[in-house]
Order: sequence, then structure tokens, then C-alpha cells
Amino acid sequence: MKKFLVLFALFIVPIVAYLFFASGINHFAKLPVITEKVNTIEGWKNLSGKPVTFRQKITILGFLGSHPESNKLMLFNLNEKIYKRFYGFQDFQMVMILPEGKEAEAELIRKQIGMLSDTEKWQFVFASEDKINSLFSSLKTSYQLGSNLESSFVFIIDKNAALRGRKDDSEADIVYGYDAASVAEIQNKMLDDVKVILAEYRLALKKYNSATQK
Repeated sequence: MKKFLVLFALFIVPIVAYLFFASGINHFAKLPVITEKVNTIEGWKNLSGKPVTFRQKITILGFLGSHPESNKLMLFNLNEKIYKRFYGFQDFQMVMILPEGKEAEAELIRKQIGMLSDTEKWQFVFASEDKINSLFSSLKTSYQLGSNLESSFVFIIDKNAALRGRKDDSEADIVYGYDAASVAEIQNKMLDDVKVILAEYRLALKKYNSATQK
């Protein structure tokens, strides 16, 4: 048994770790920056009345709009495929934007998600219509925000408040965000890209710690 455990630690664990971080098409490459700087959400409040920020956070950003109950499918998809897998990372958060006055609807959704998982890092954040439109515009994507301030697309925002995605040679091939209403898109694109950006920051932290210990 002891020999088996030693062999497992030496060979199997590294392979599992490699498969976890390298299963996507990016293979440890940095996830491209699509938009250098998106608008700040400093001062915007969550359900507890506490301010929320992009700074020093890896954020999955979504826009639930004035009828958030109609977007519950995308939230449950994200919860199952993304949140449950990555919420243990200290700097990870889900930020869902709603218009002011929709606190009761957001609280109900939070409780429903809470029946399936810990909601500590789910942030439901509220702002005026103008601020929401301005934030979405600052992403500089090819998508349009709906008339109810909603979108099925969600976005990866890094610790410097930059939009990350996939960027090929042609403008048509840029992936600004991920359609959270599609399980296939989350599974085949978004999951890989979240793995890459988390691996990127873990590697940077490892290098920083090694440098400071010298």
C-alpha cells in the first residue's frame, strides 16, 4: 500500500494536474487581452450593501437585466459548469449586474442557487440604467445589450479590469464572451479559458513567491 501511494503521488497526481490545466486549446498560453480597460464598478453595491470591485479579482461578468428570472437558465449553467469548479480559488468571483430596484428578484435567485451550492462568491450588483449601458459599452464587443439591459453572454475580466477572450487573425474570429445559455459553449470554450487564466495567475504567483524567497 505504501509503495502504491508513493507511485500515485509521483506519477498520477502530476498527470491529473496537467490534464486539468491543459485540456483547453490554449495549453498554458496567456488568454489574450481583448479590451485593455473596462469601466470601473467601484461604489456599486451588492445584496448586502457592500461595494464590489474588479480590482485583484478574476471575474465572470454577466448582465441579468430587469427581468432576471428569464435568465435563470444561464445562471444555473454557469453554477454547474464554472462556479462549482472554480469557486475555491481565492480571487474568483461571479458578478451579475442588475438595475436598481431588482434586489428582491436577485435575492430569490440567490436563494435558488444556494440550494445547489455555496453562494459566497456570487455577487448580484445594482446600478442605474446609464451606468449599466456604459459598462457594457466599455467592453467594446460586437454584442448588443438587450432592451431590458440583459445579455446571455458573460465575460472574463482579469485583475487589471481587462476583458479576456480568444483572438485569432480575423476580427470575425474574436471571442469577446460566452453564451451562457448554451451548455456546449460553456463546456467547449469558456471552461477551457477560465482554466487558462487561473493557471496564468497561479504561475505568476509561483514565480513571485520564488523571487521573494531568494
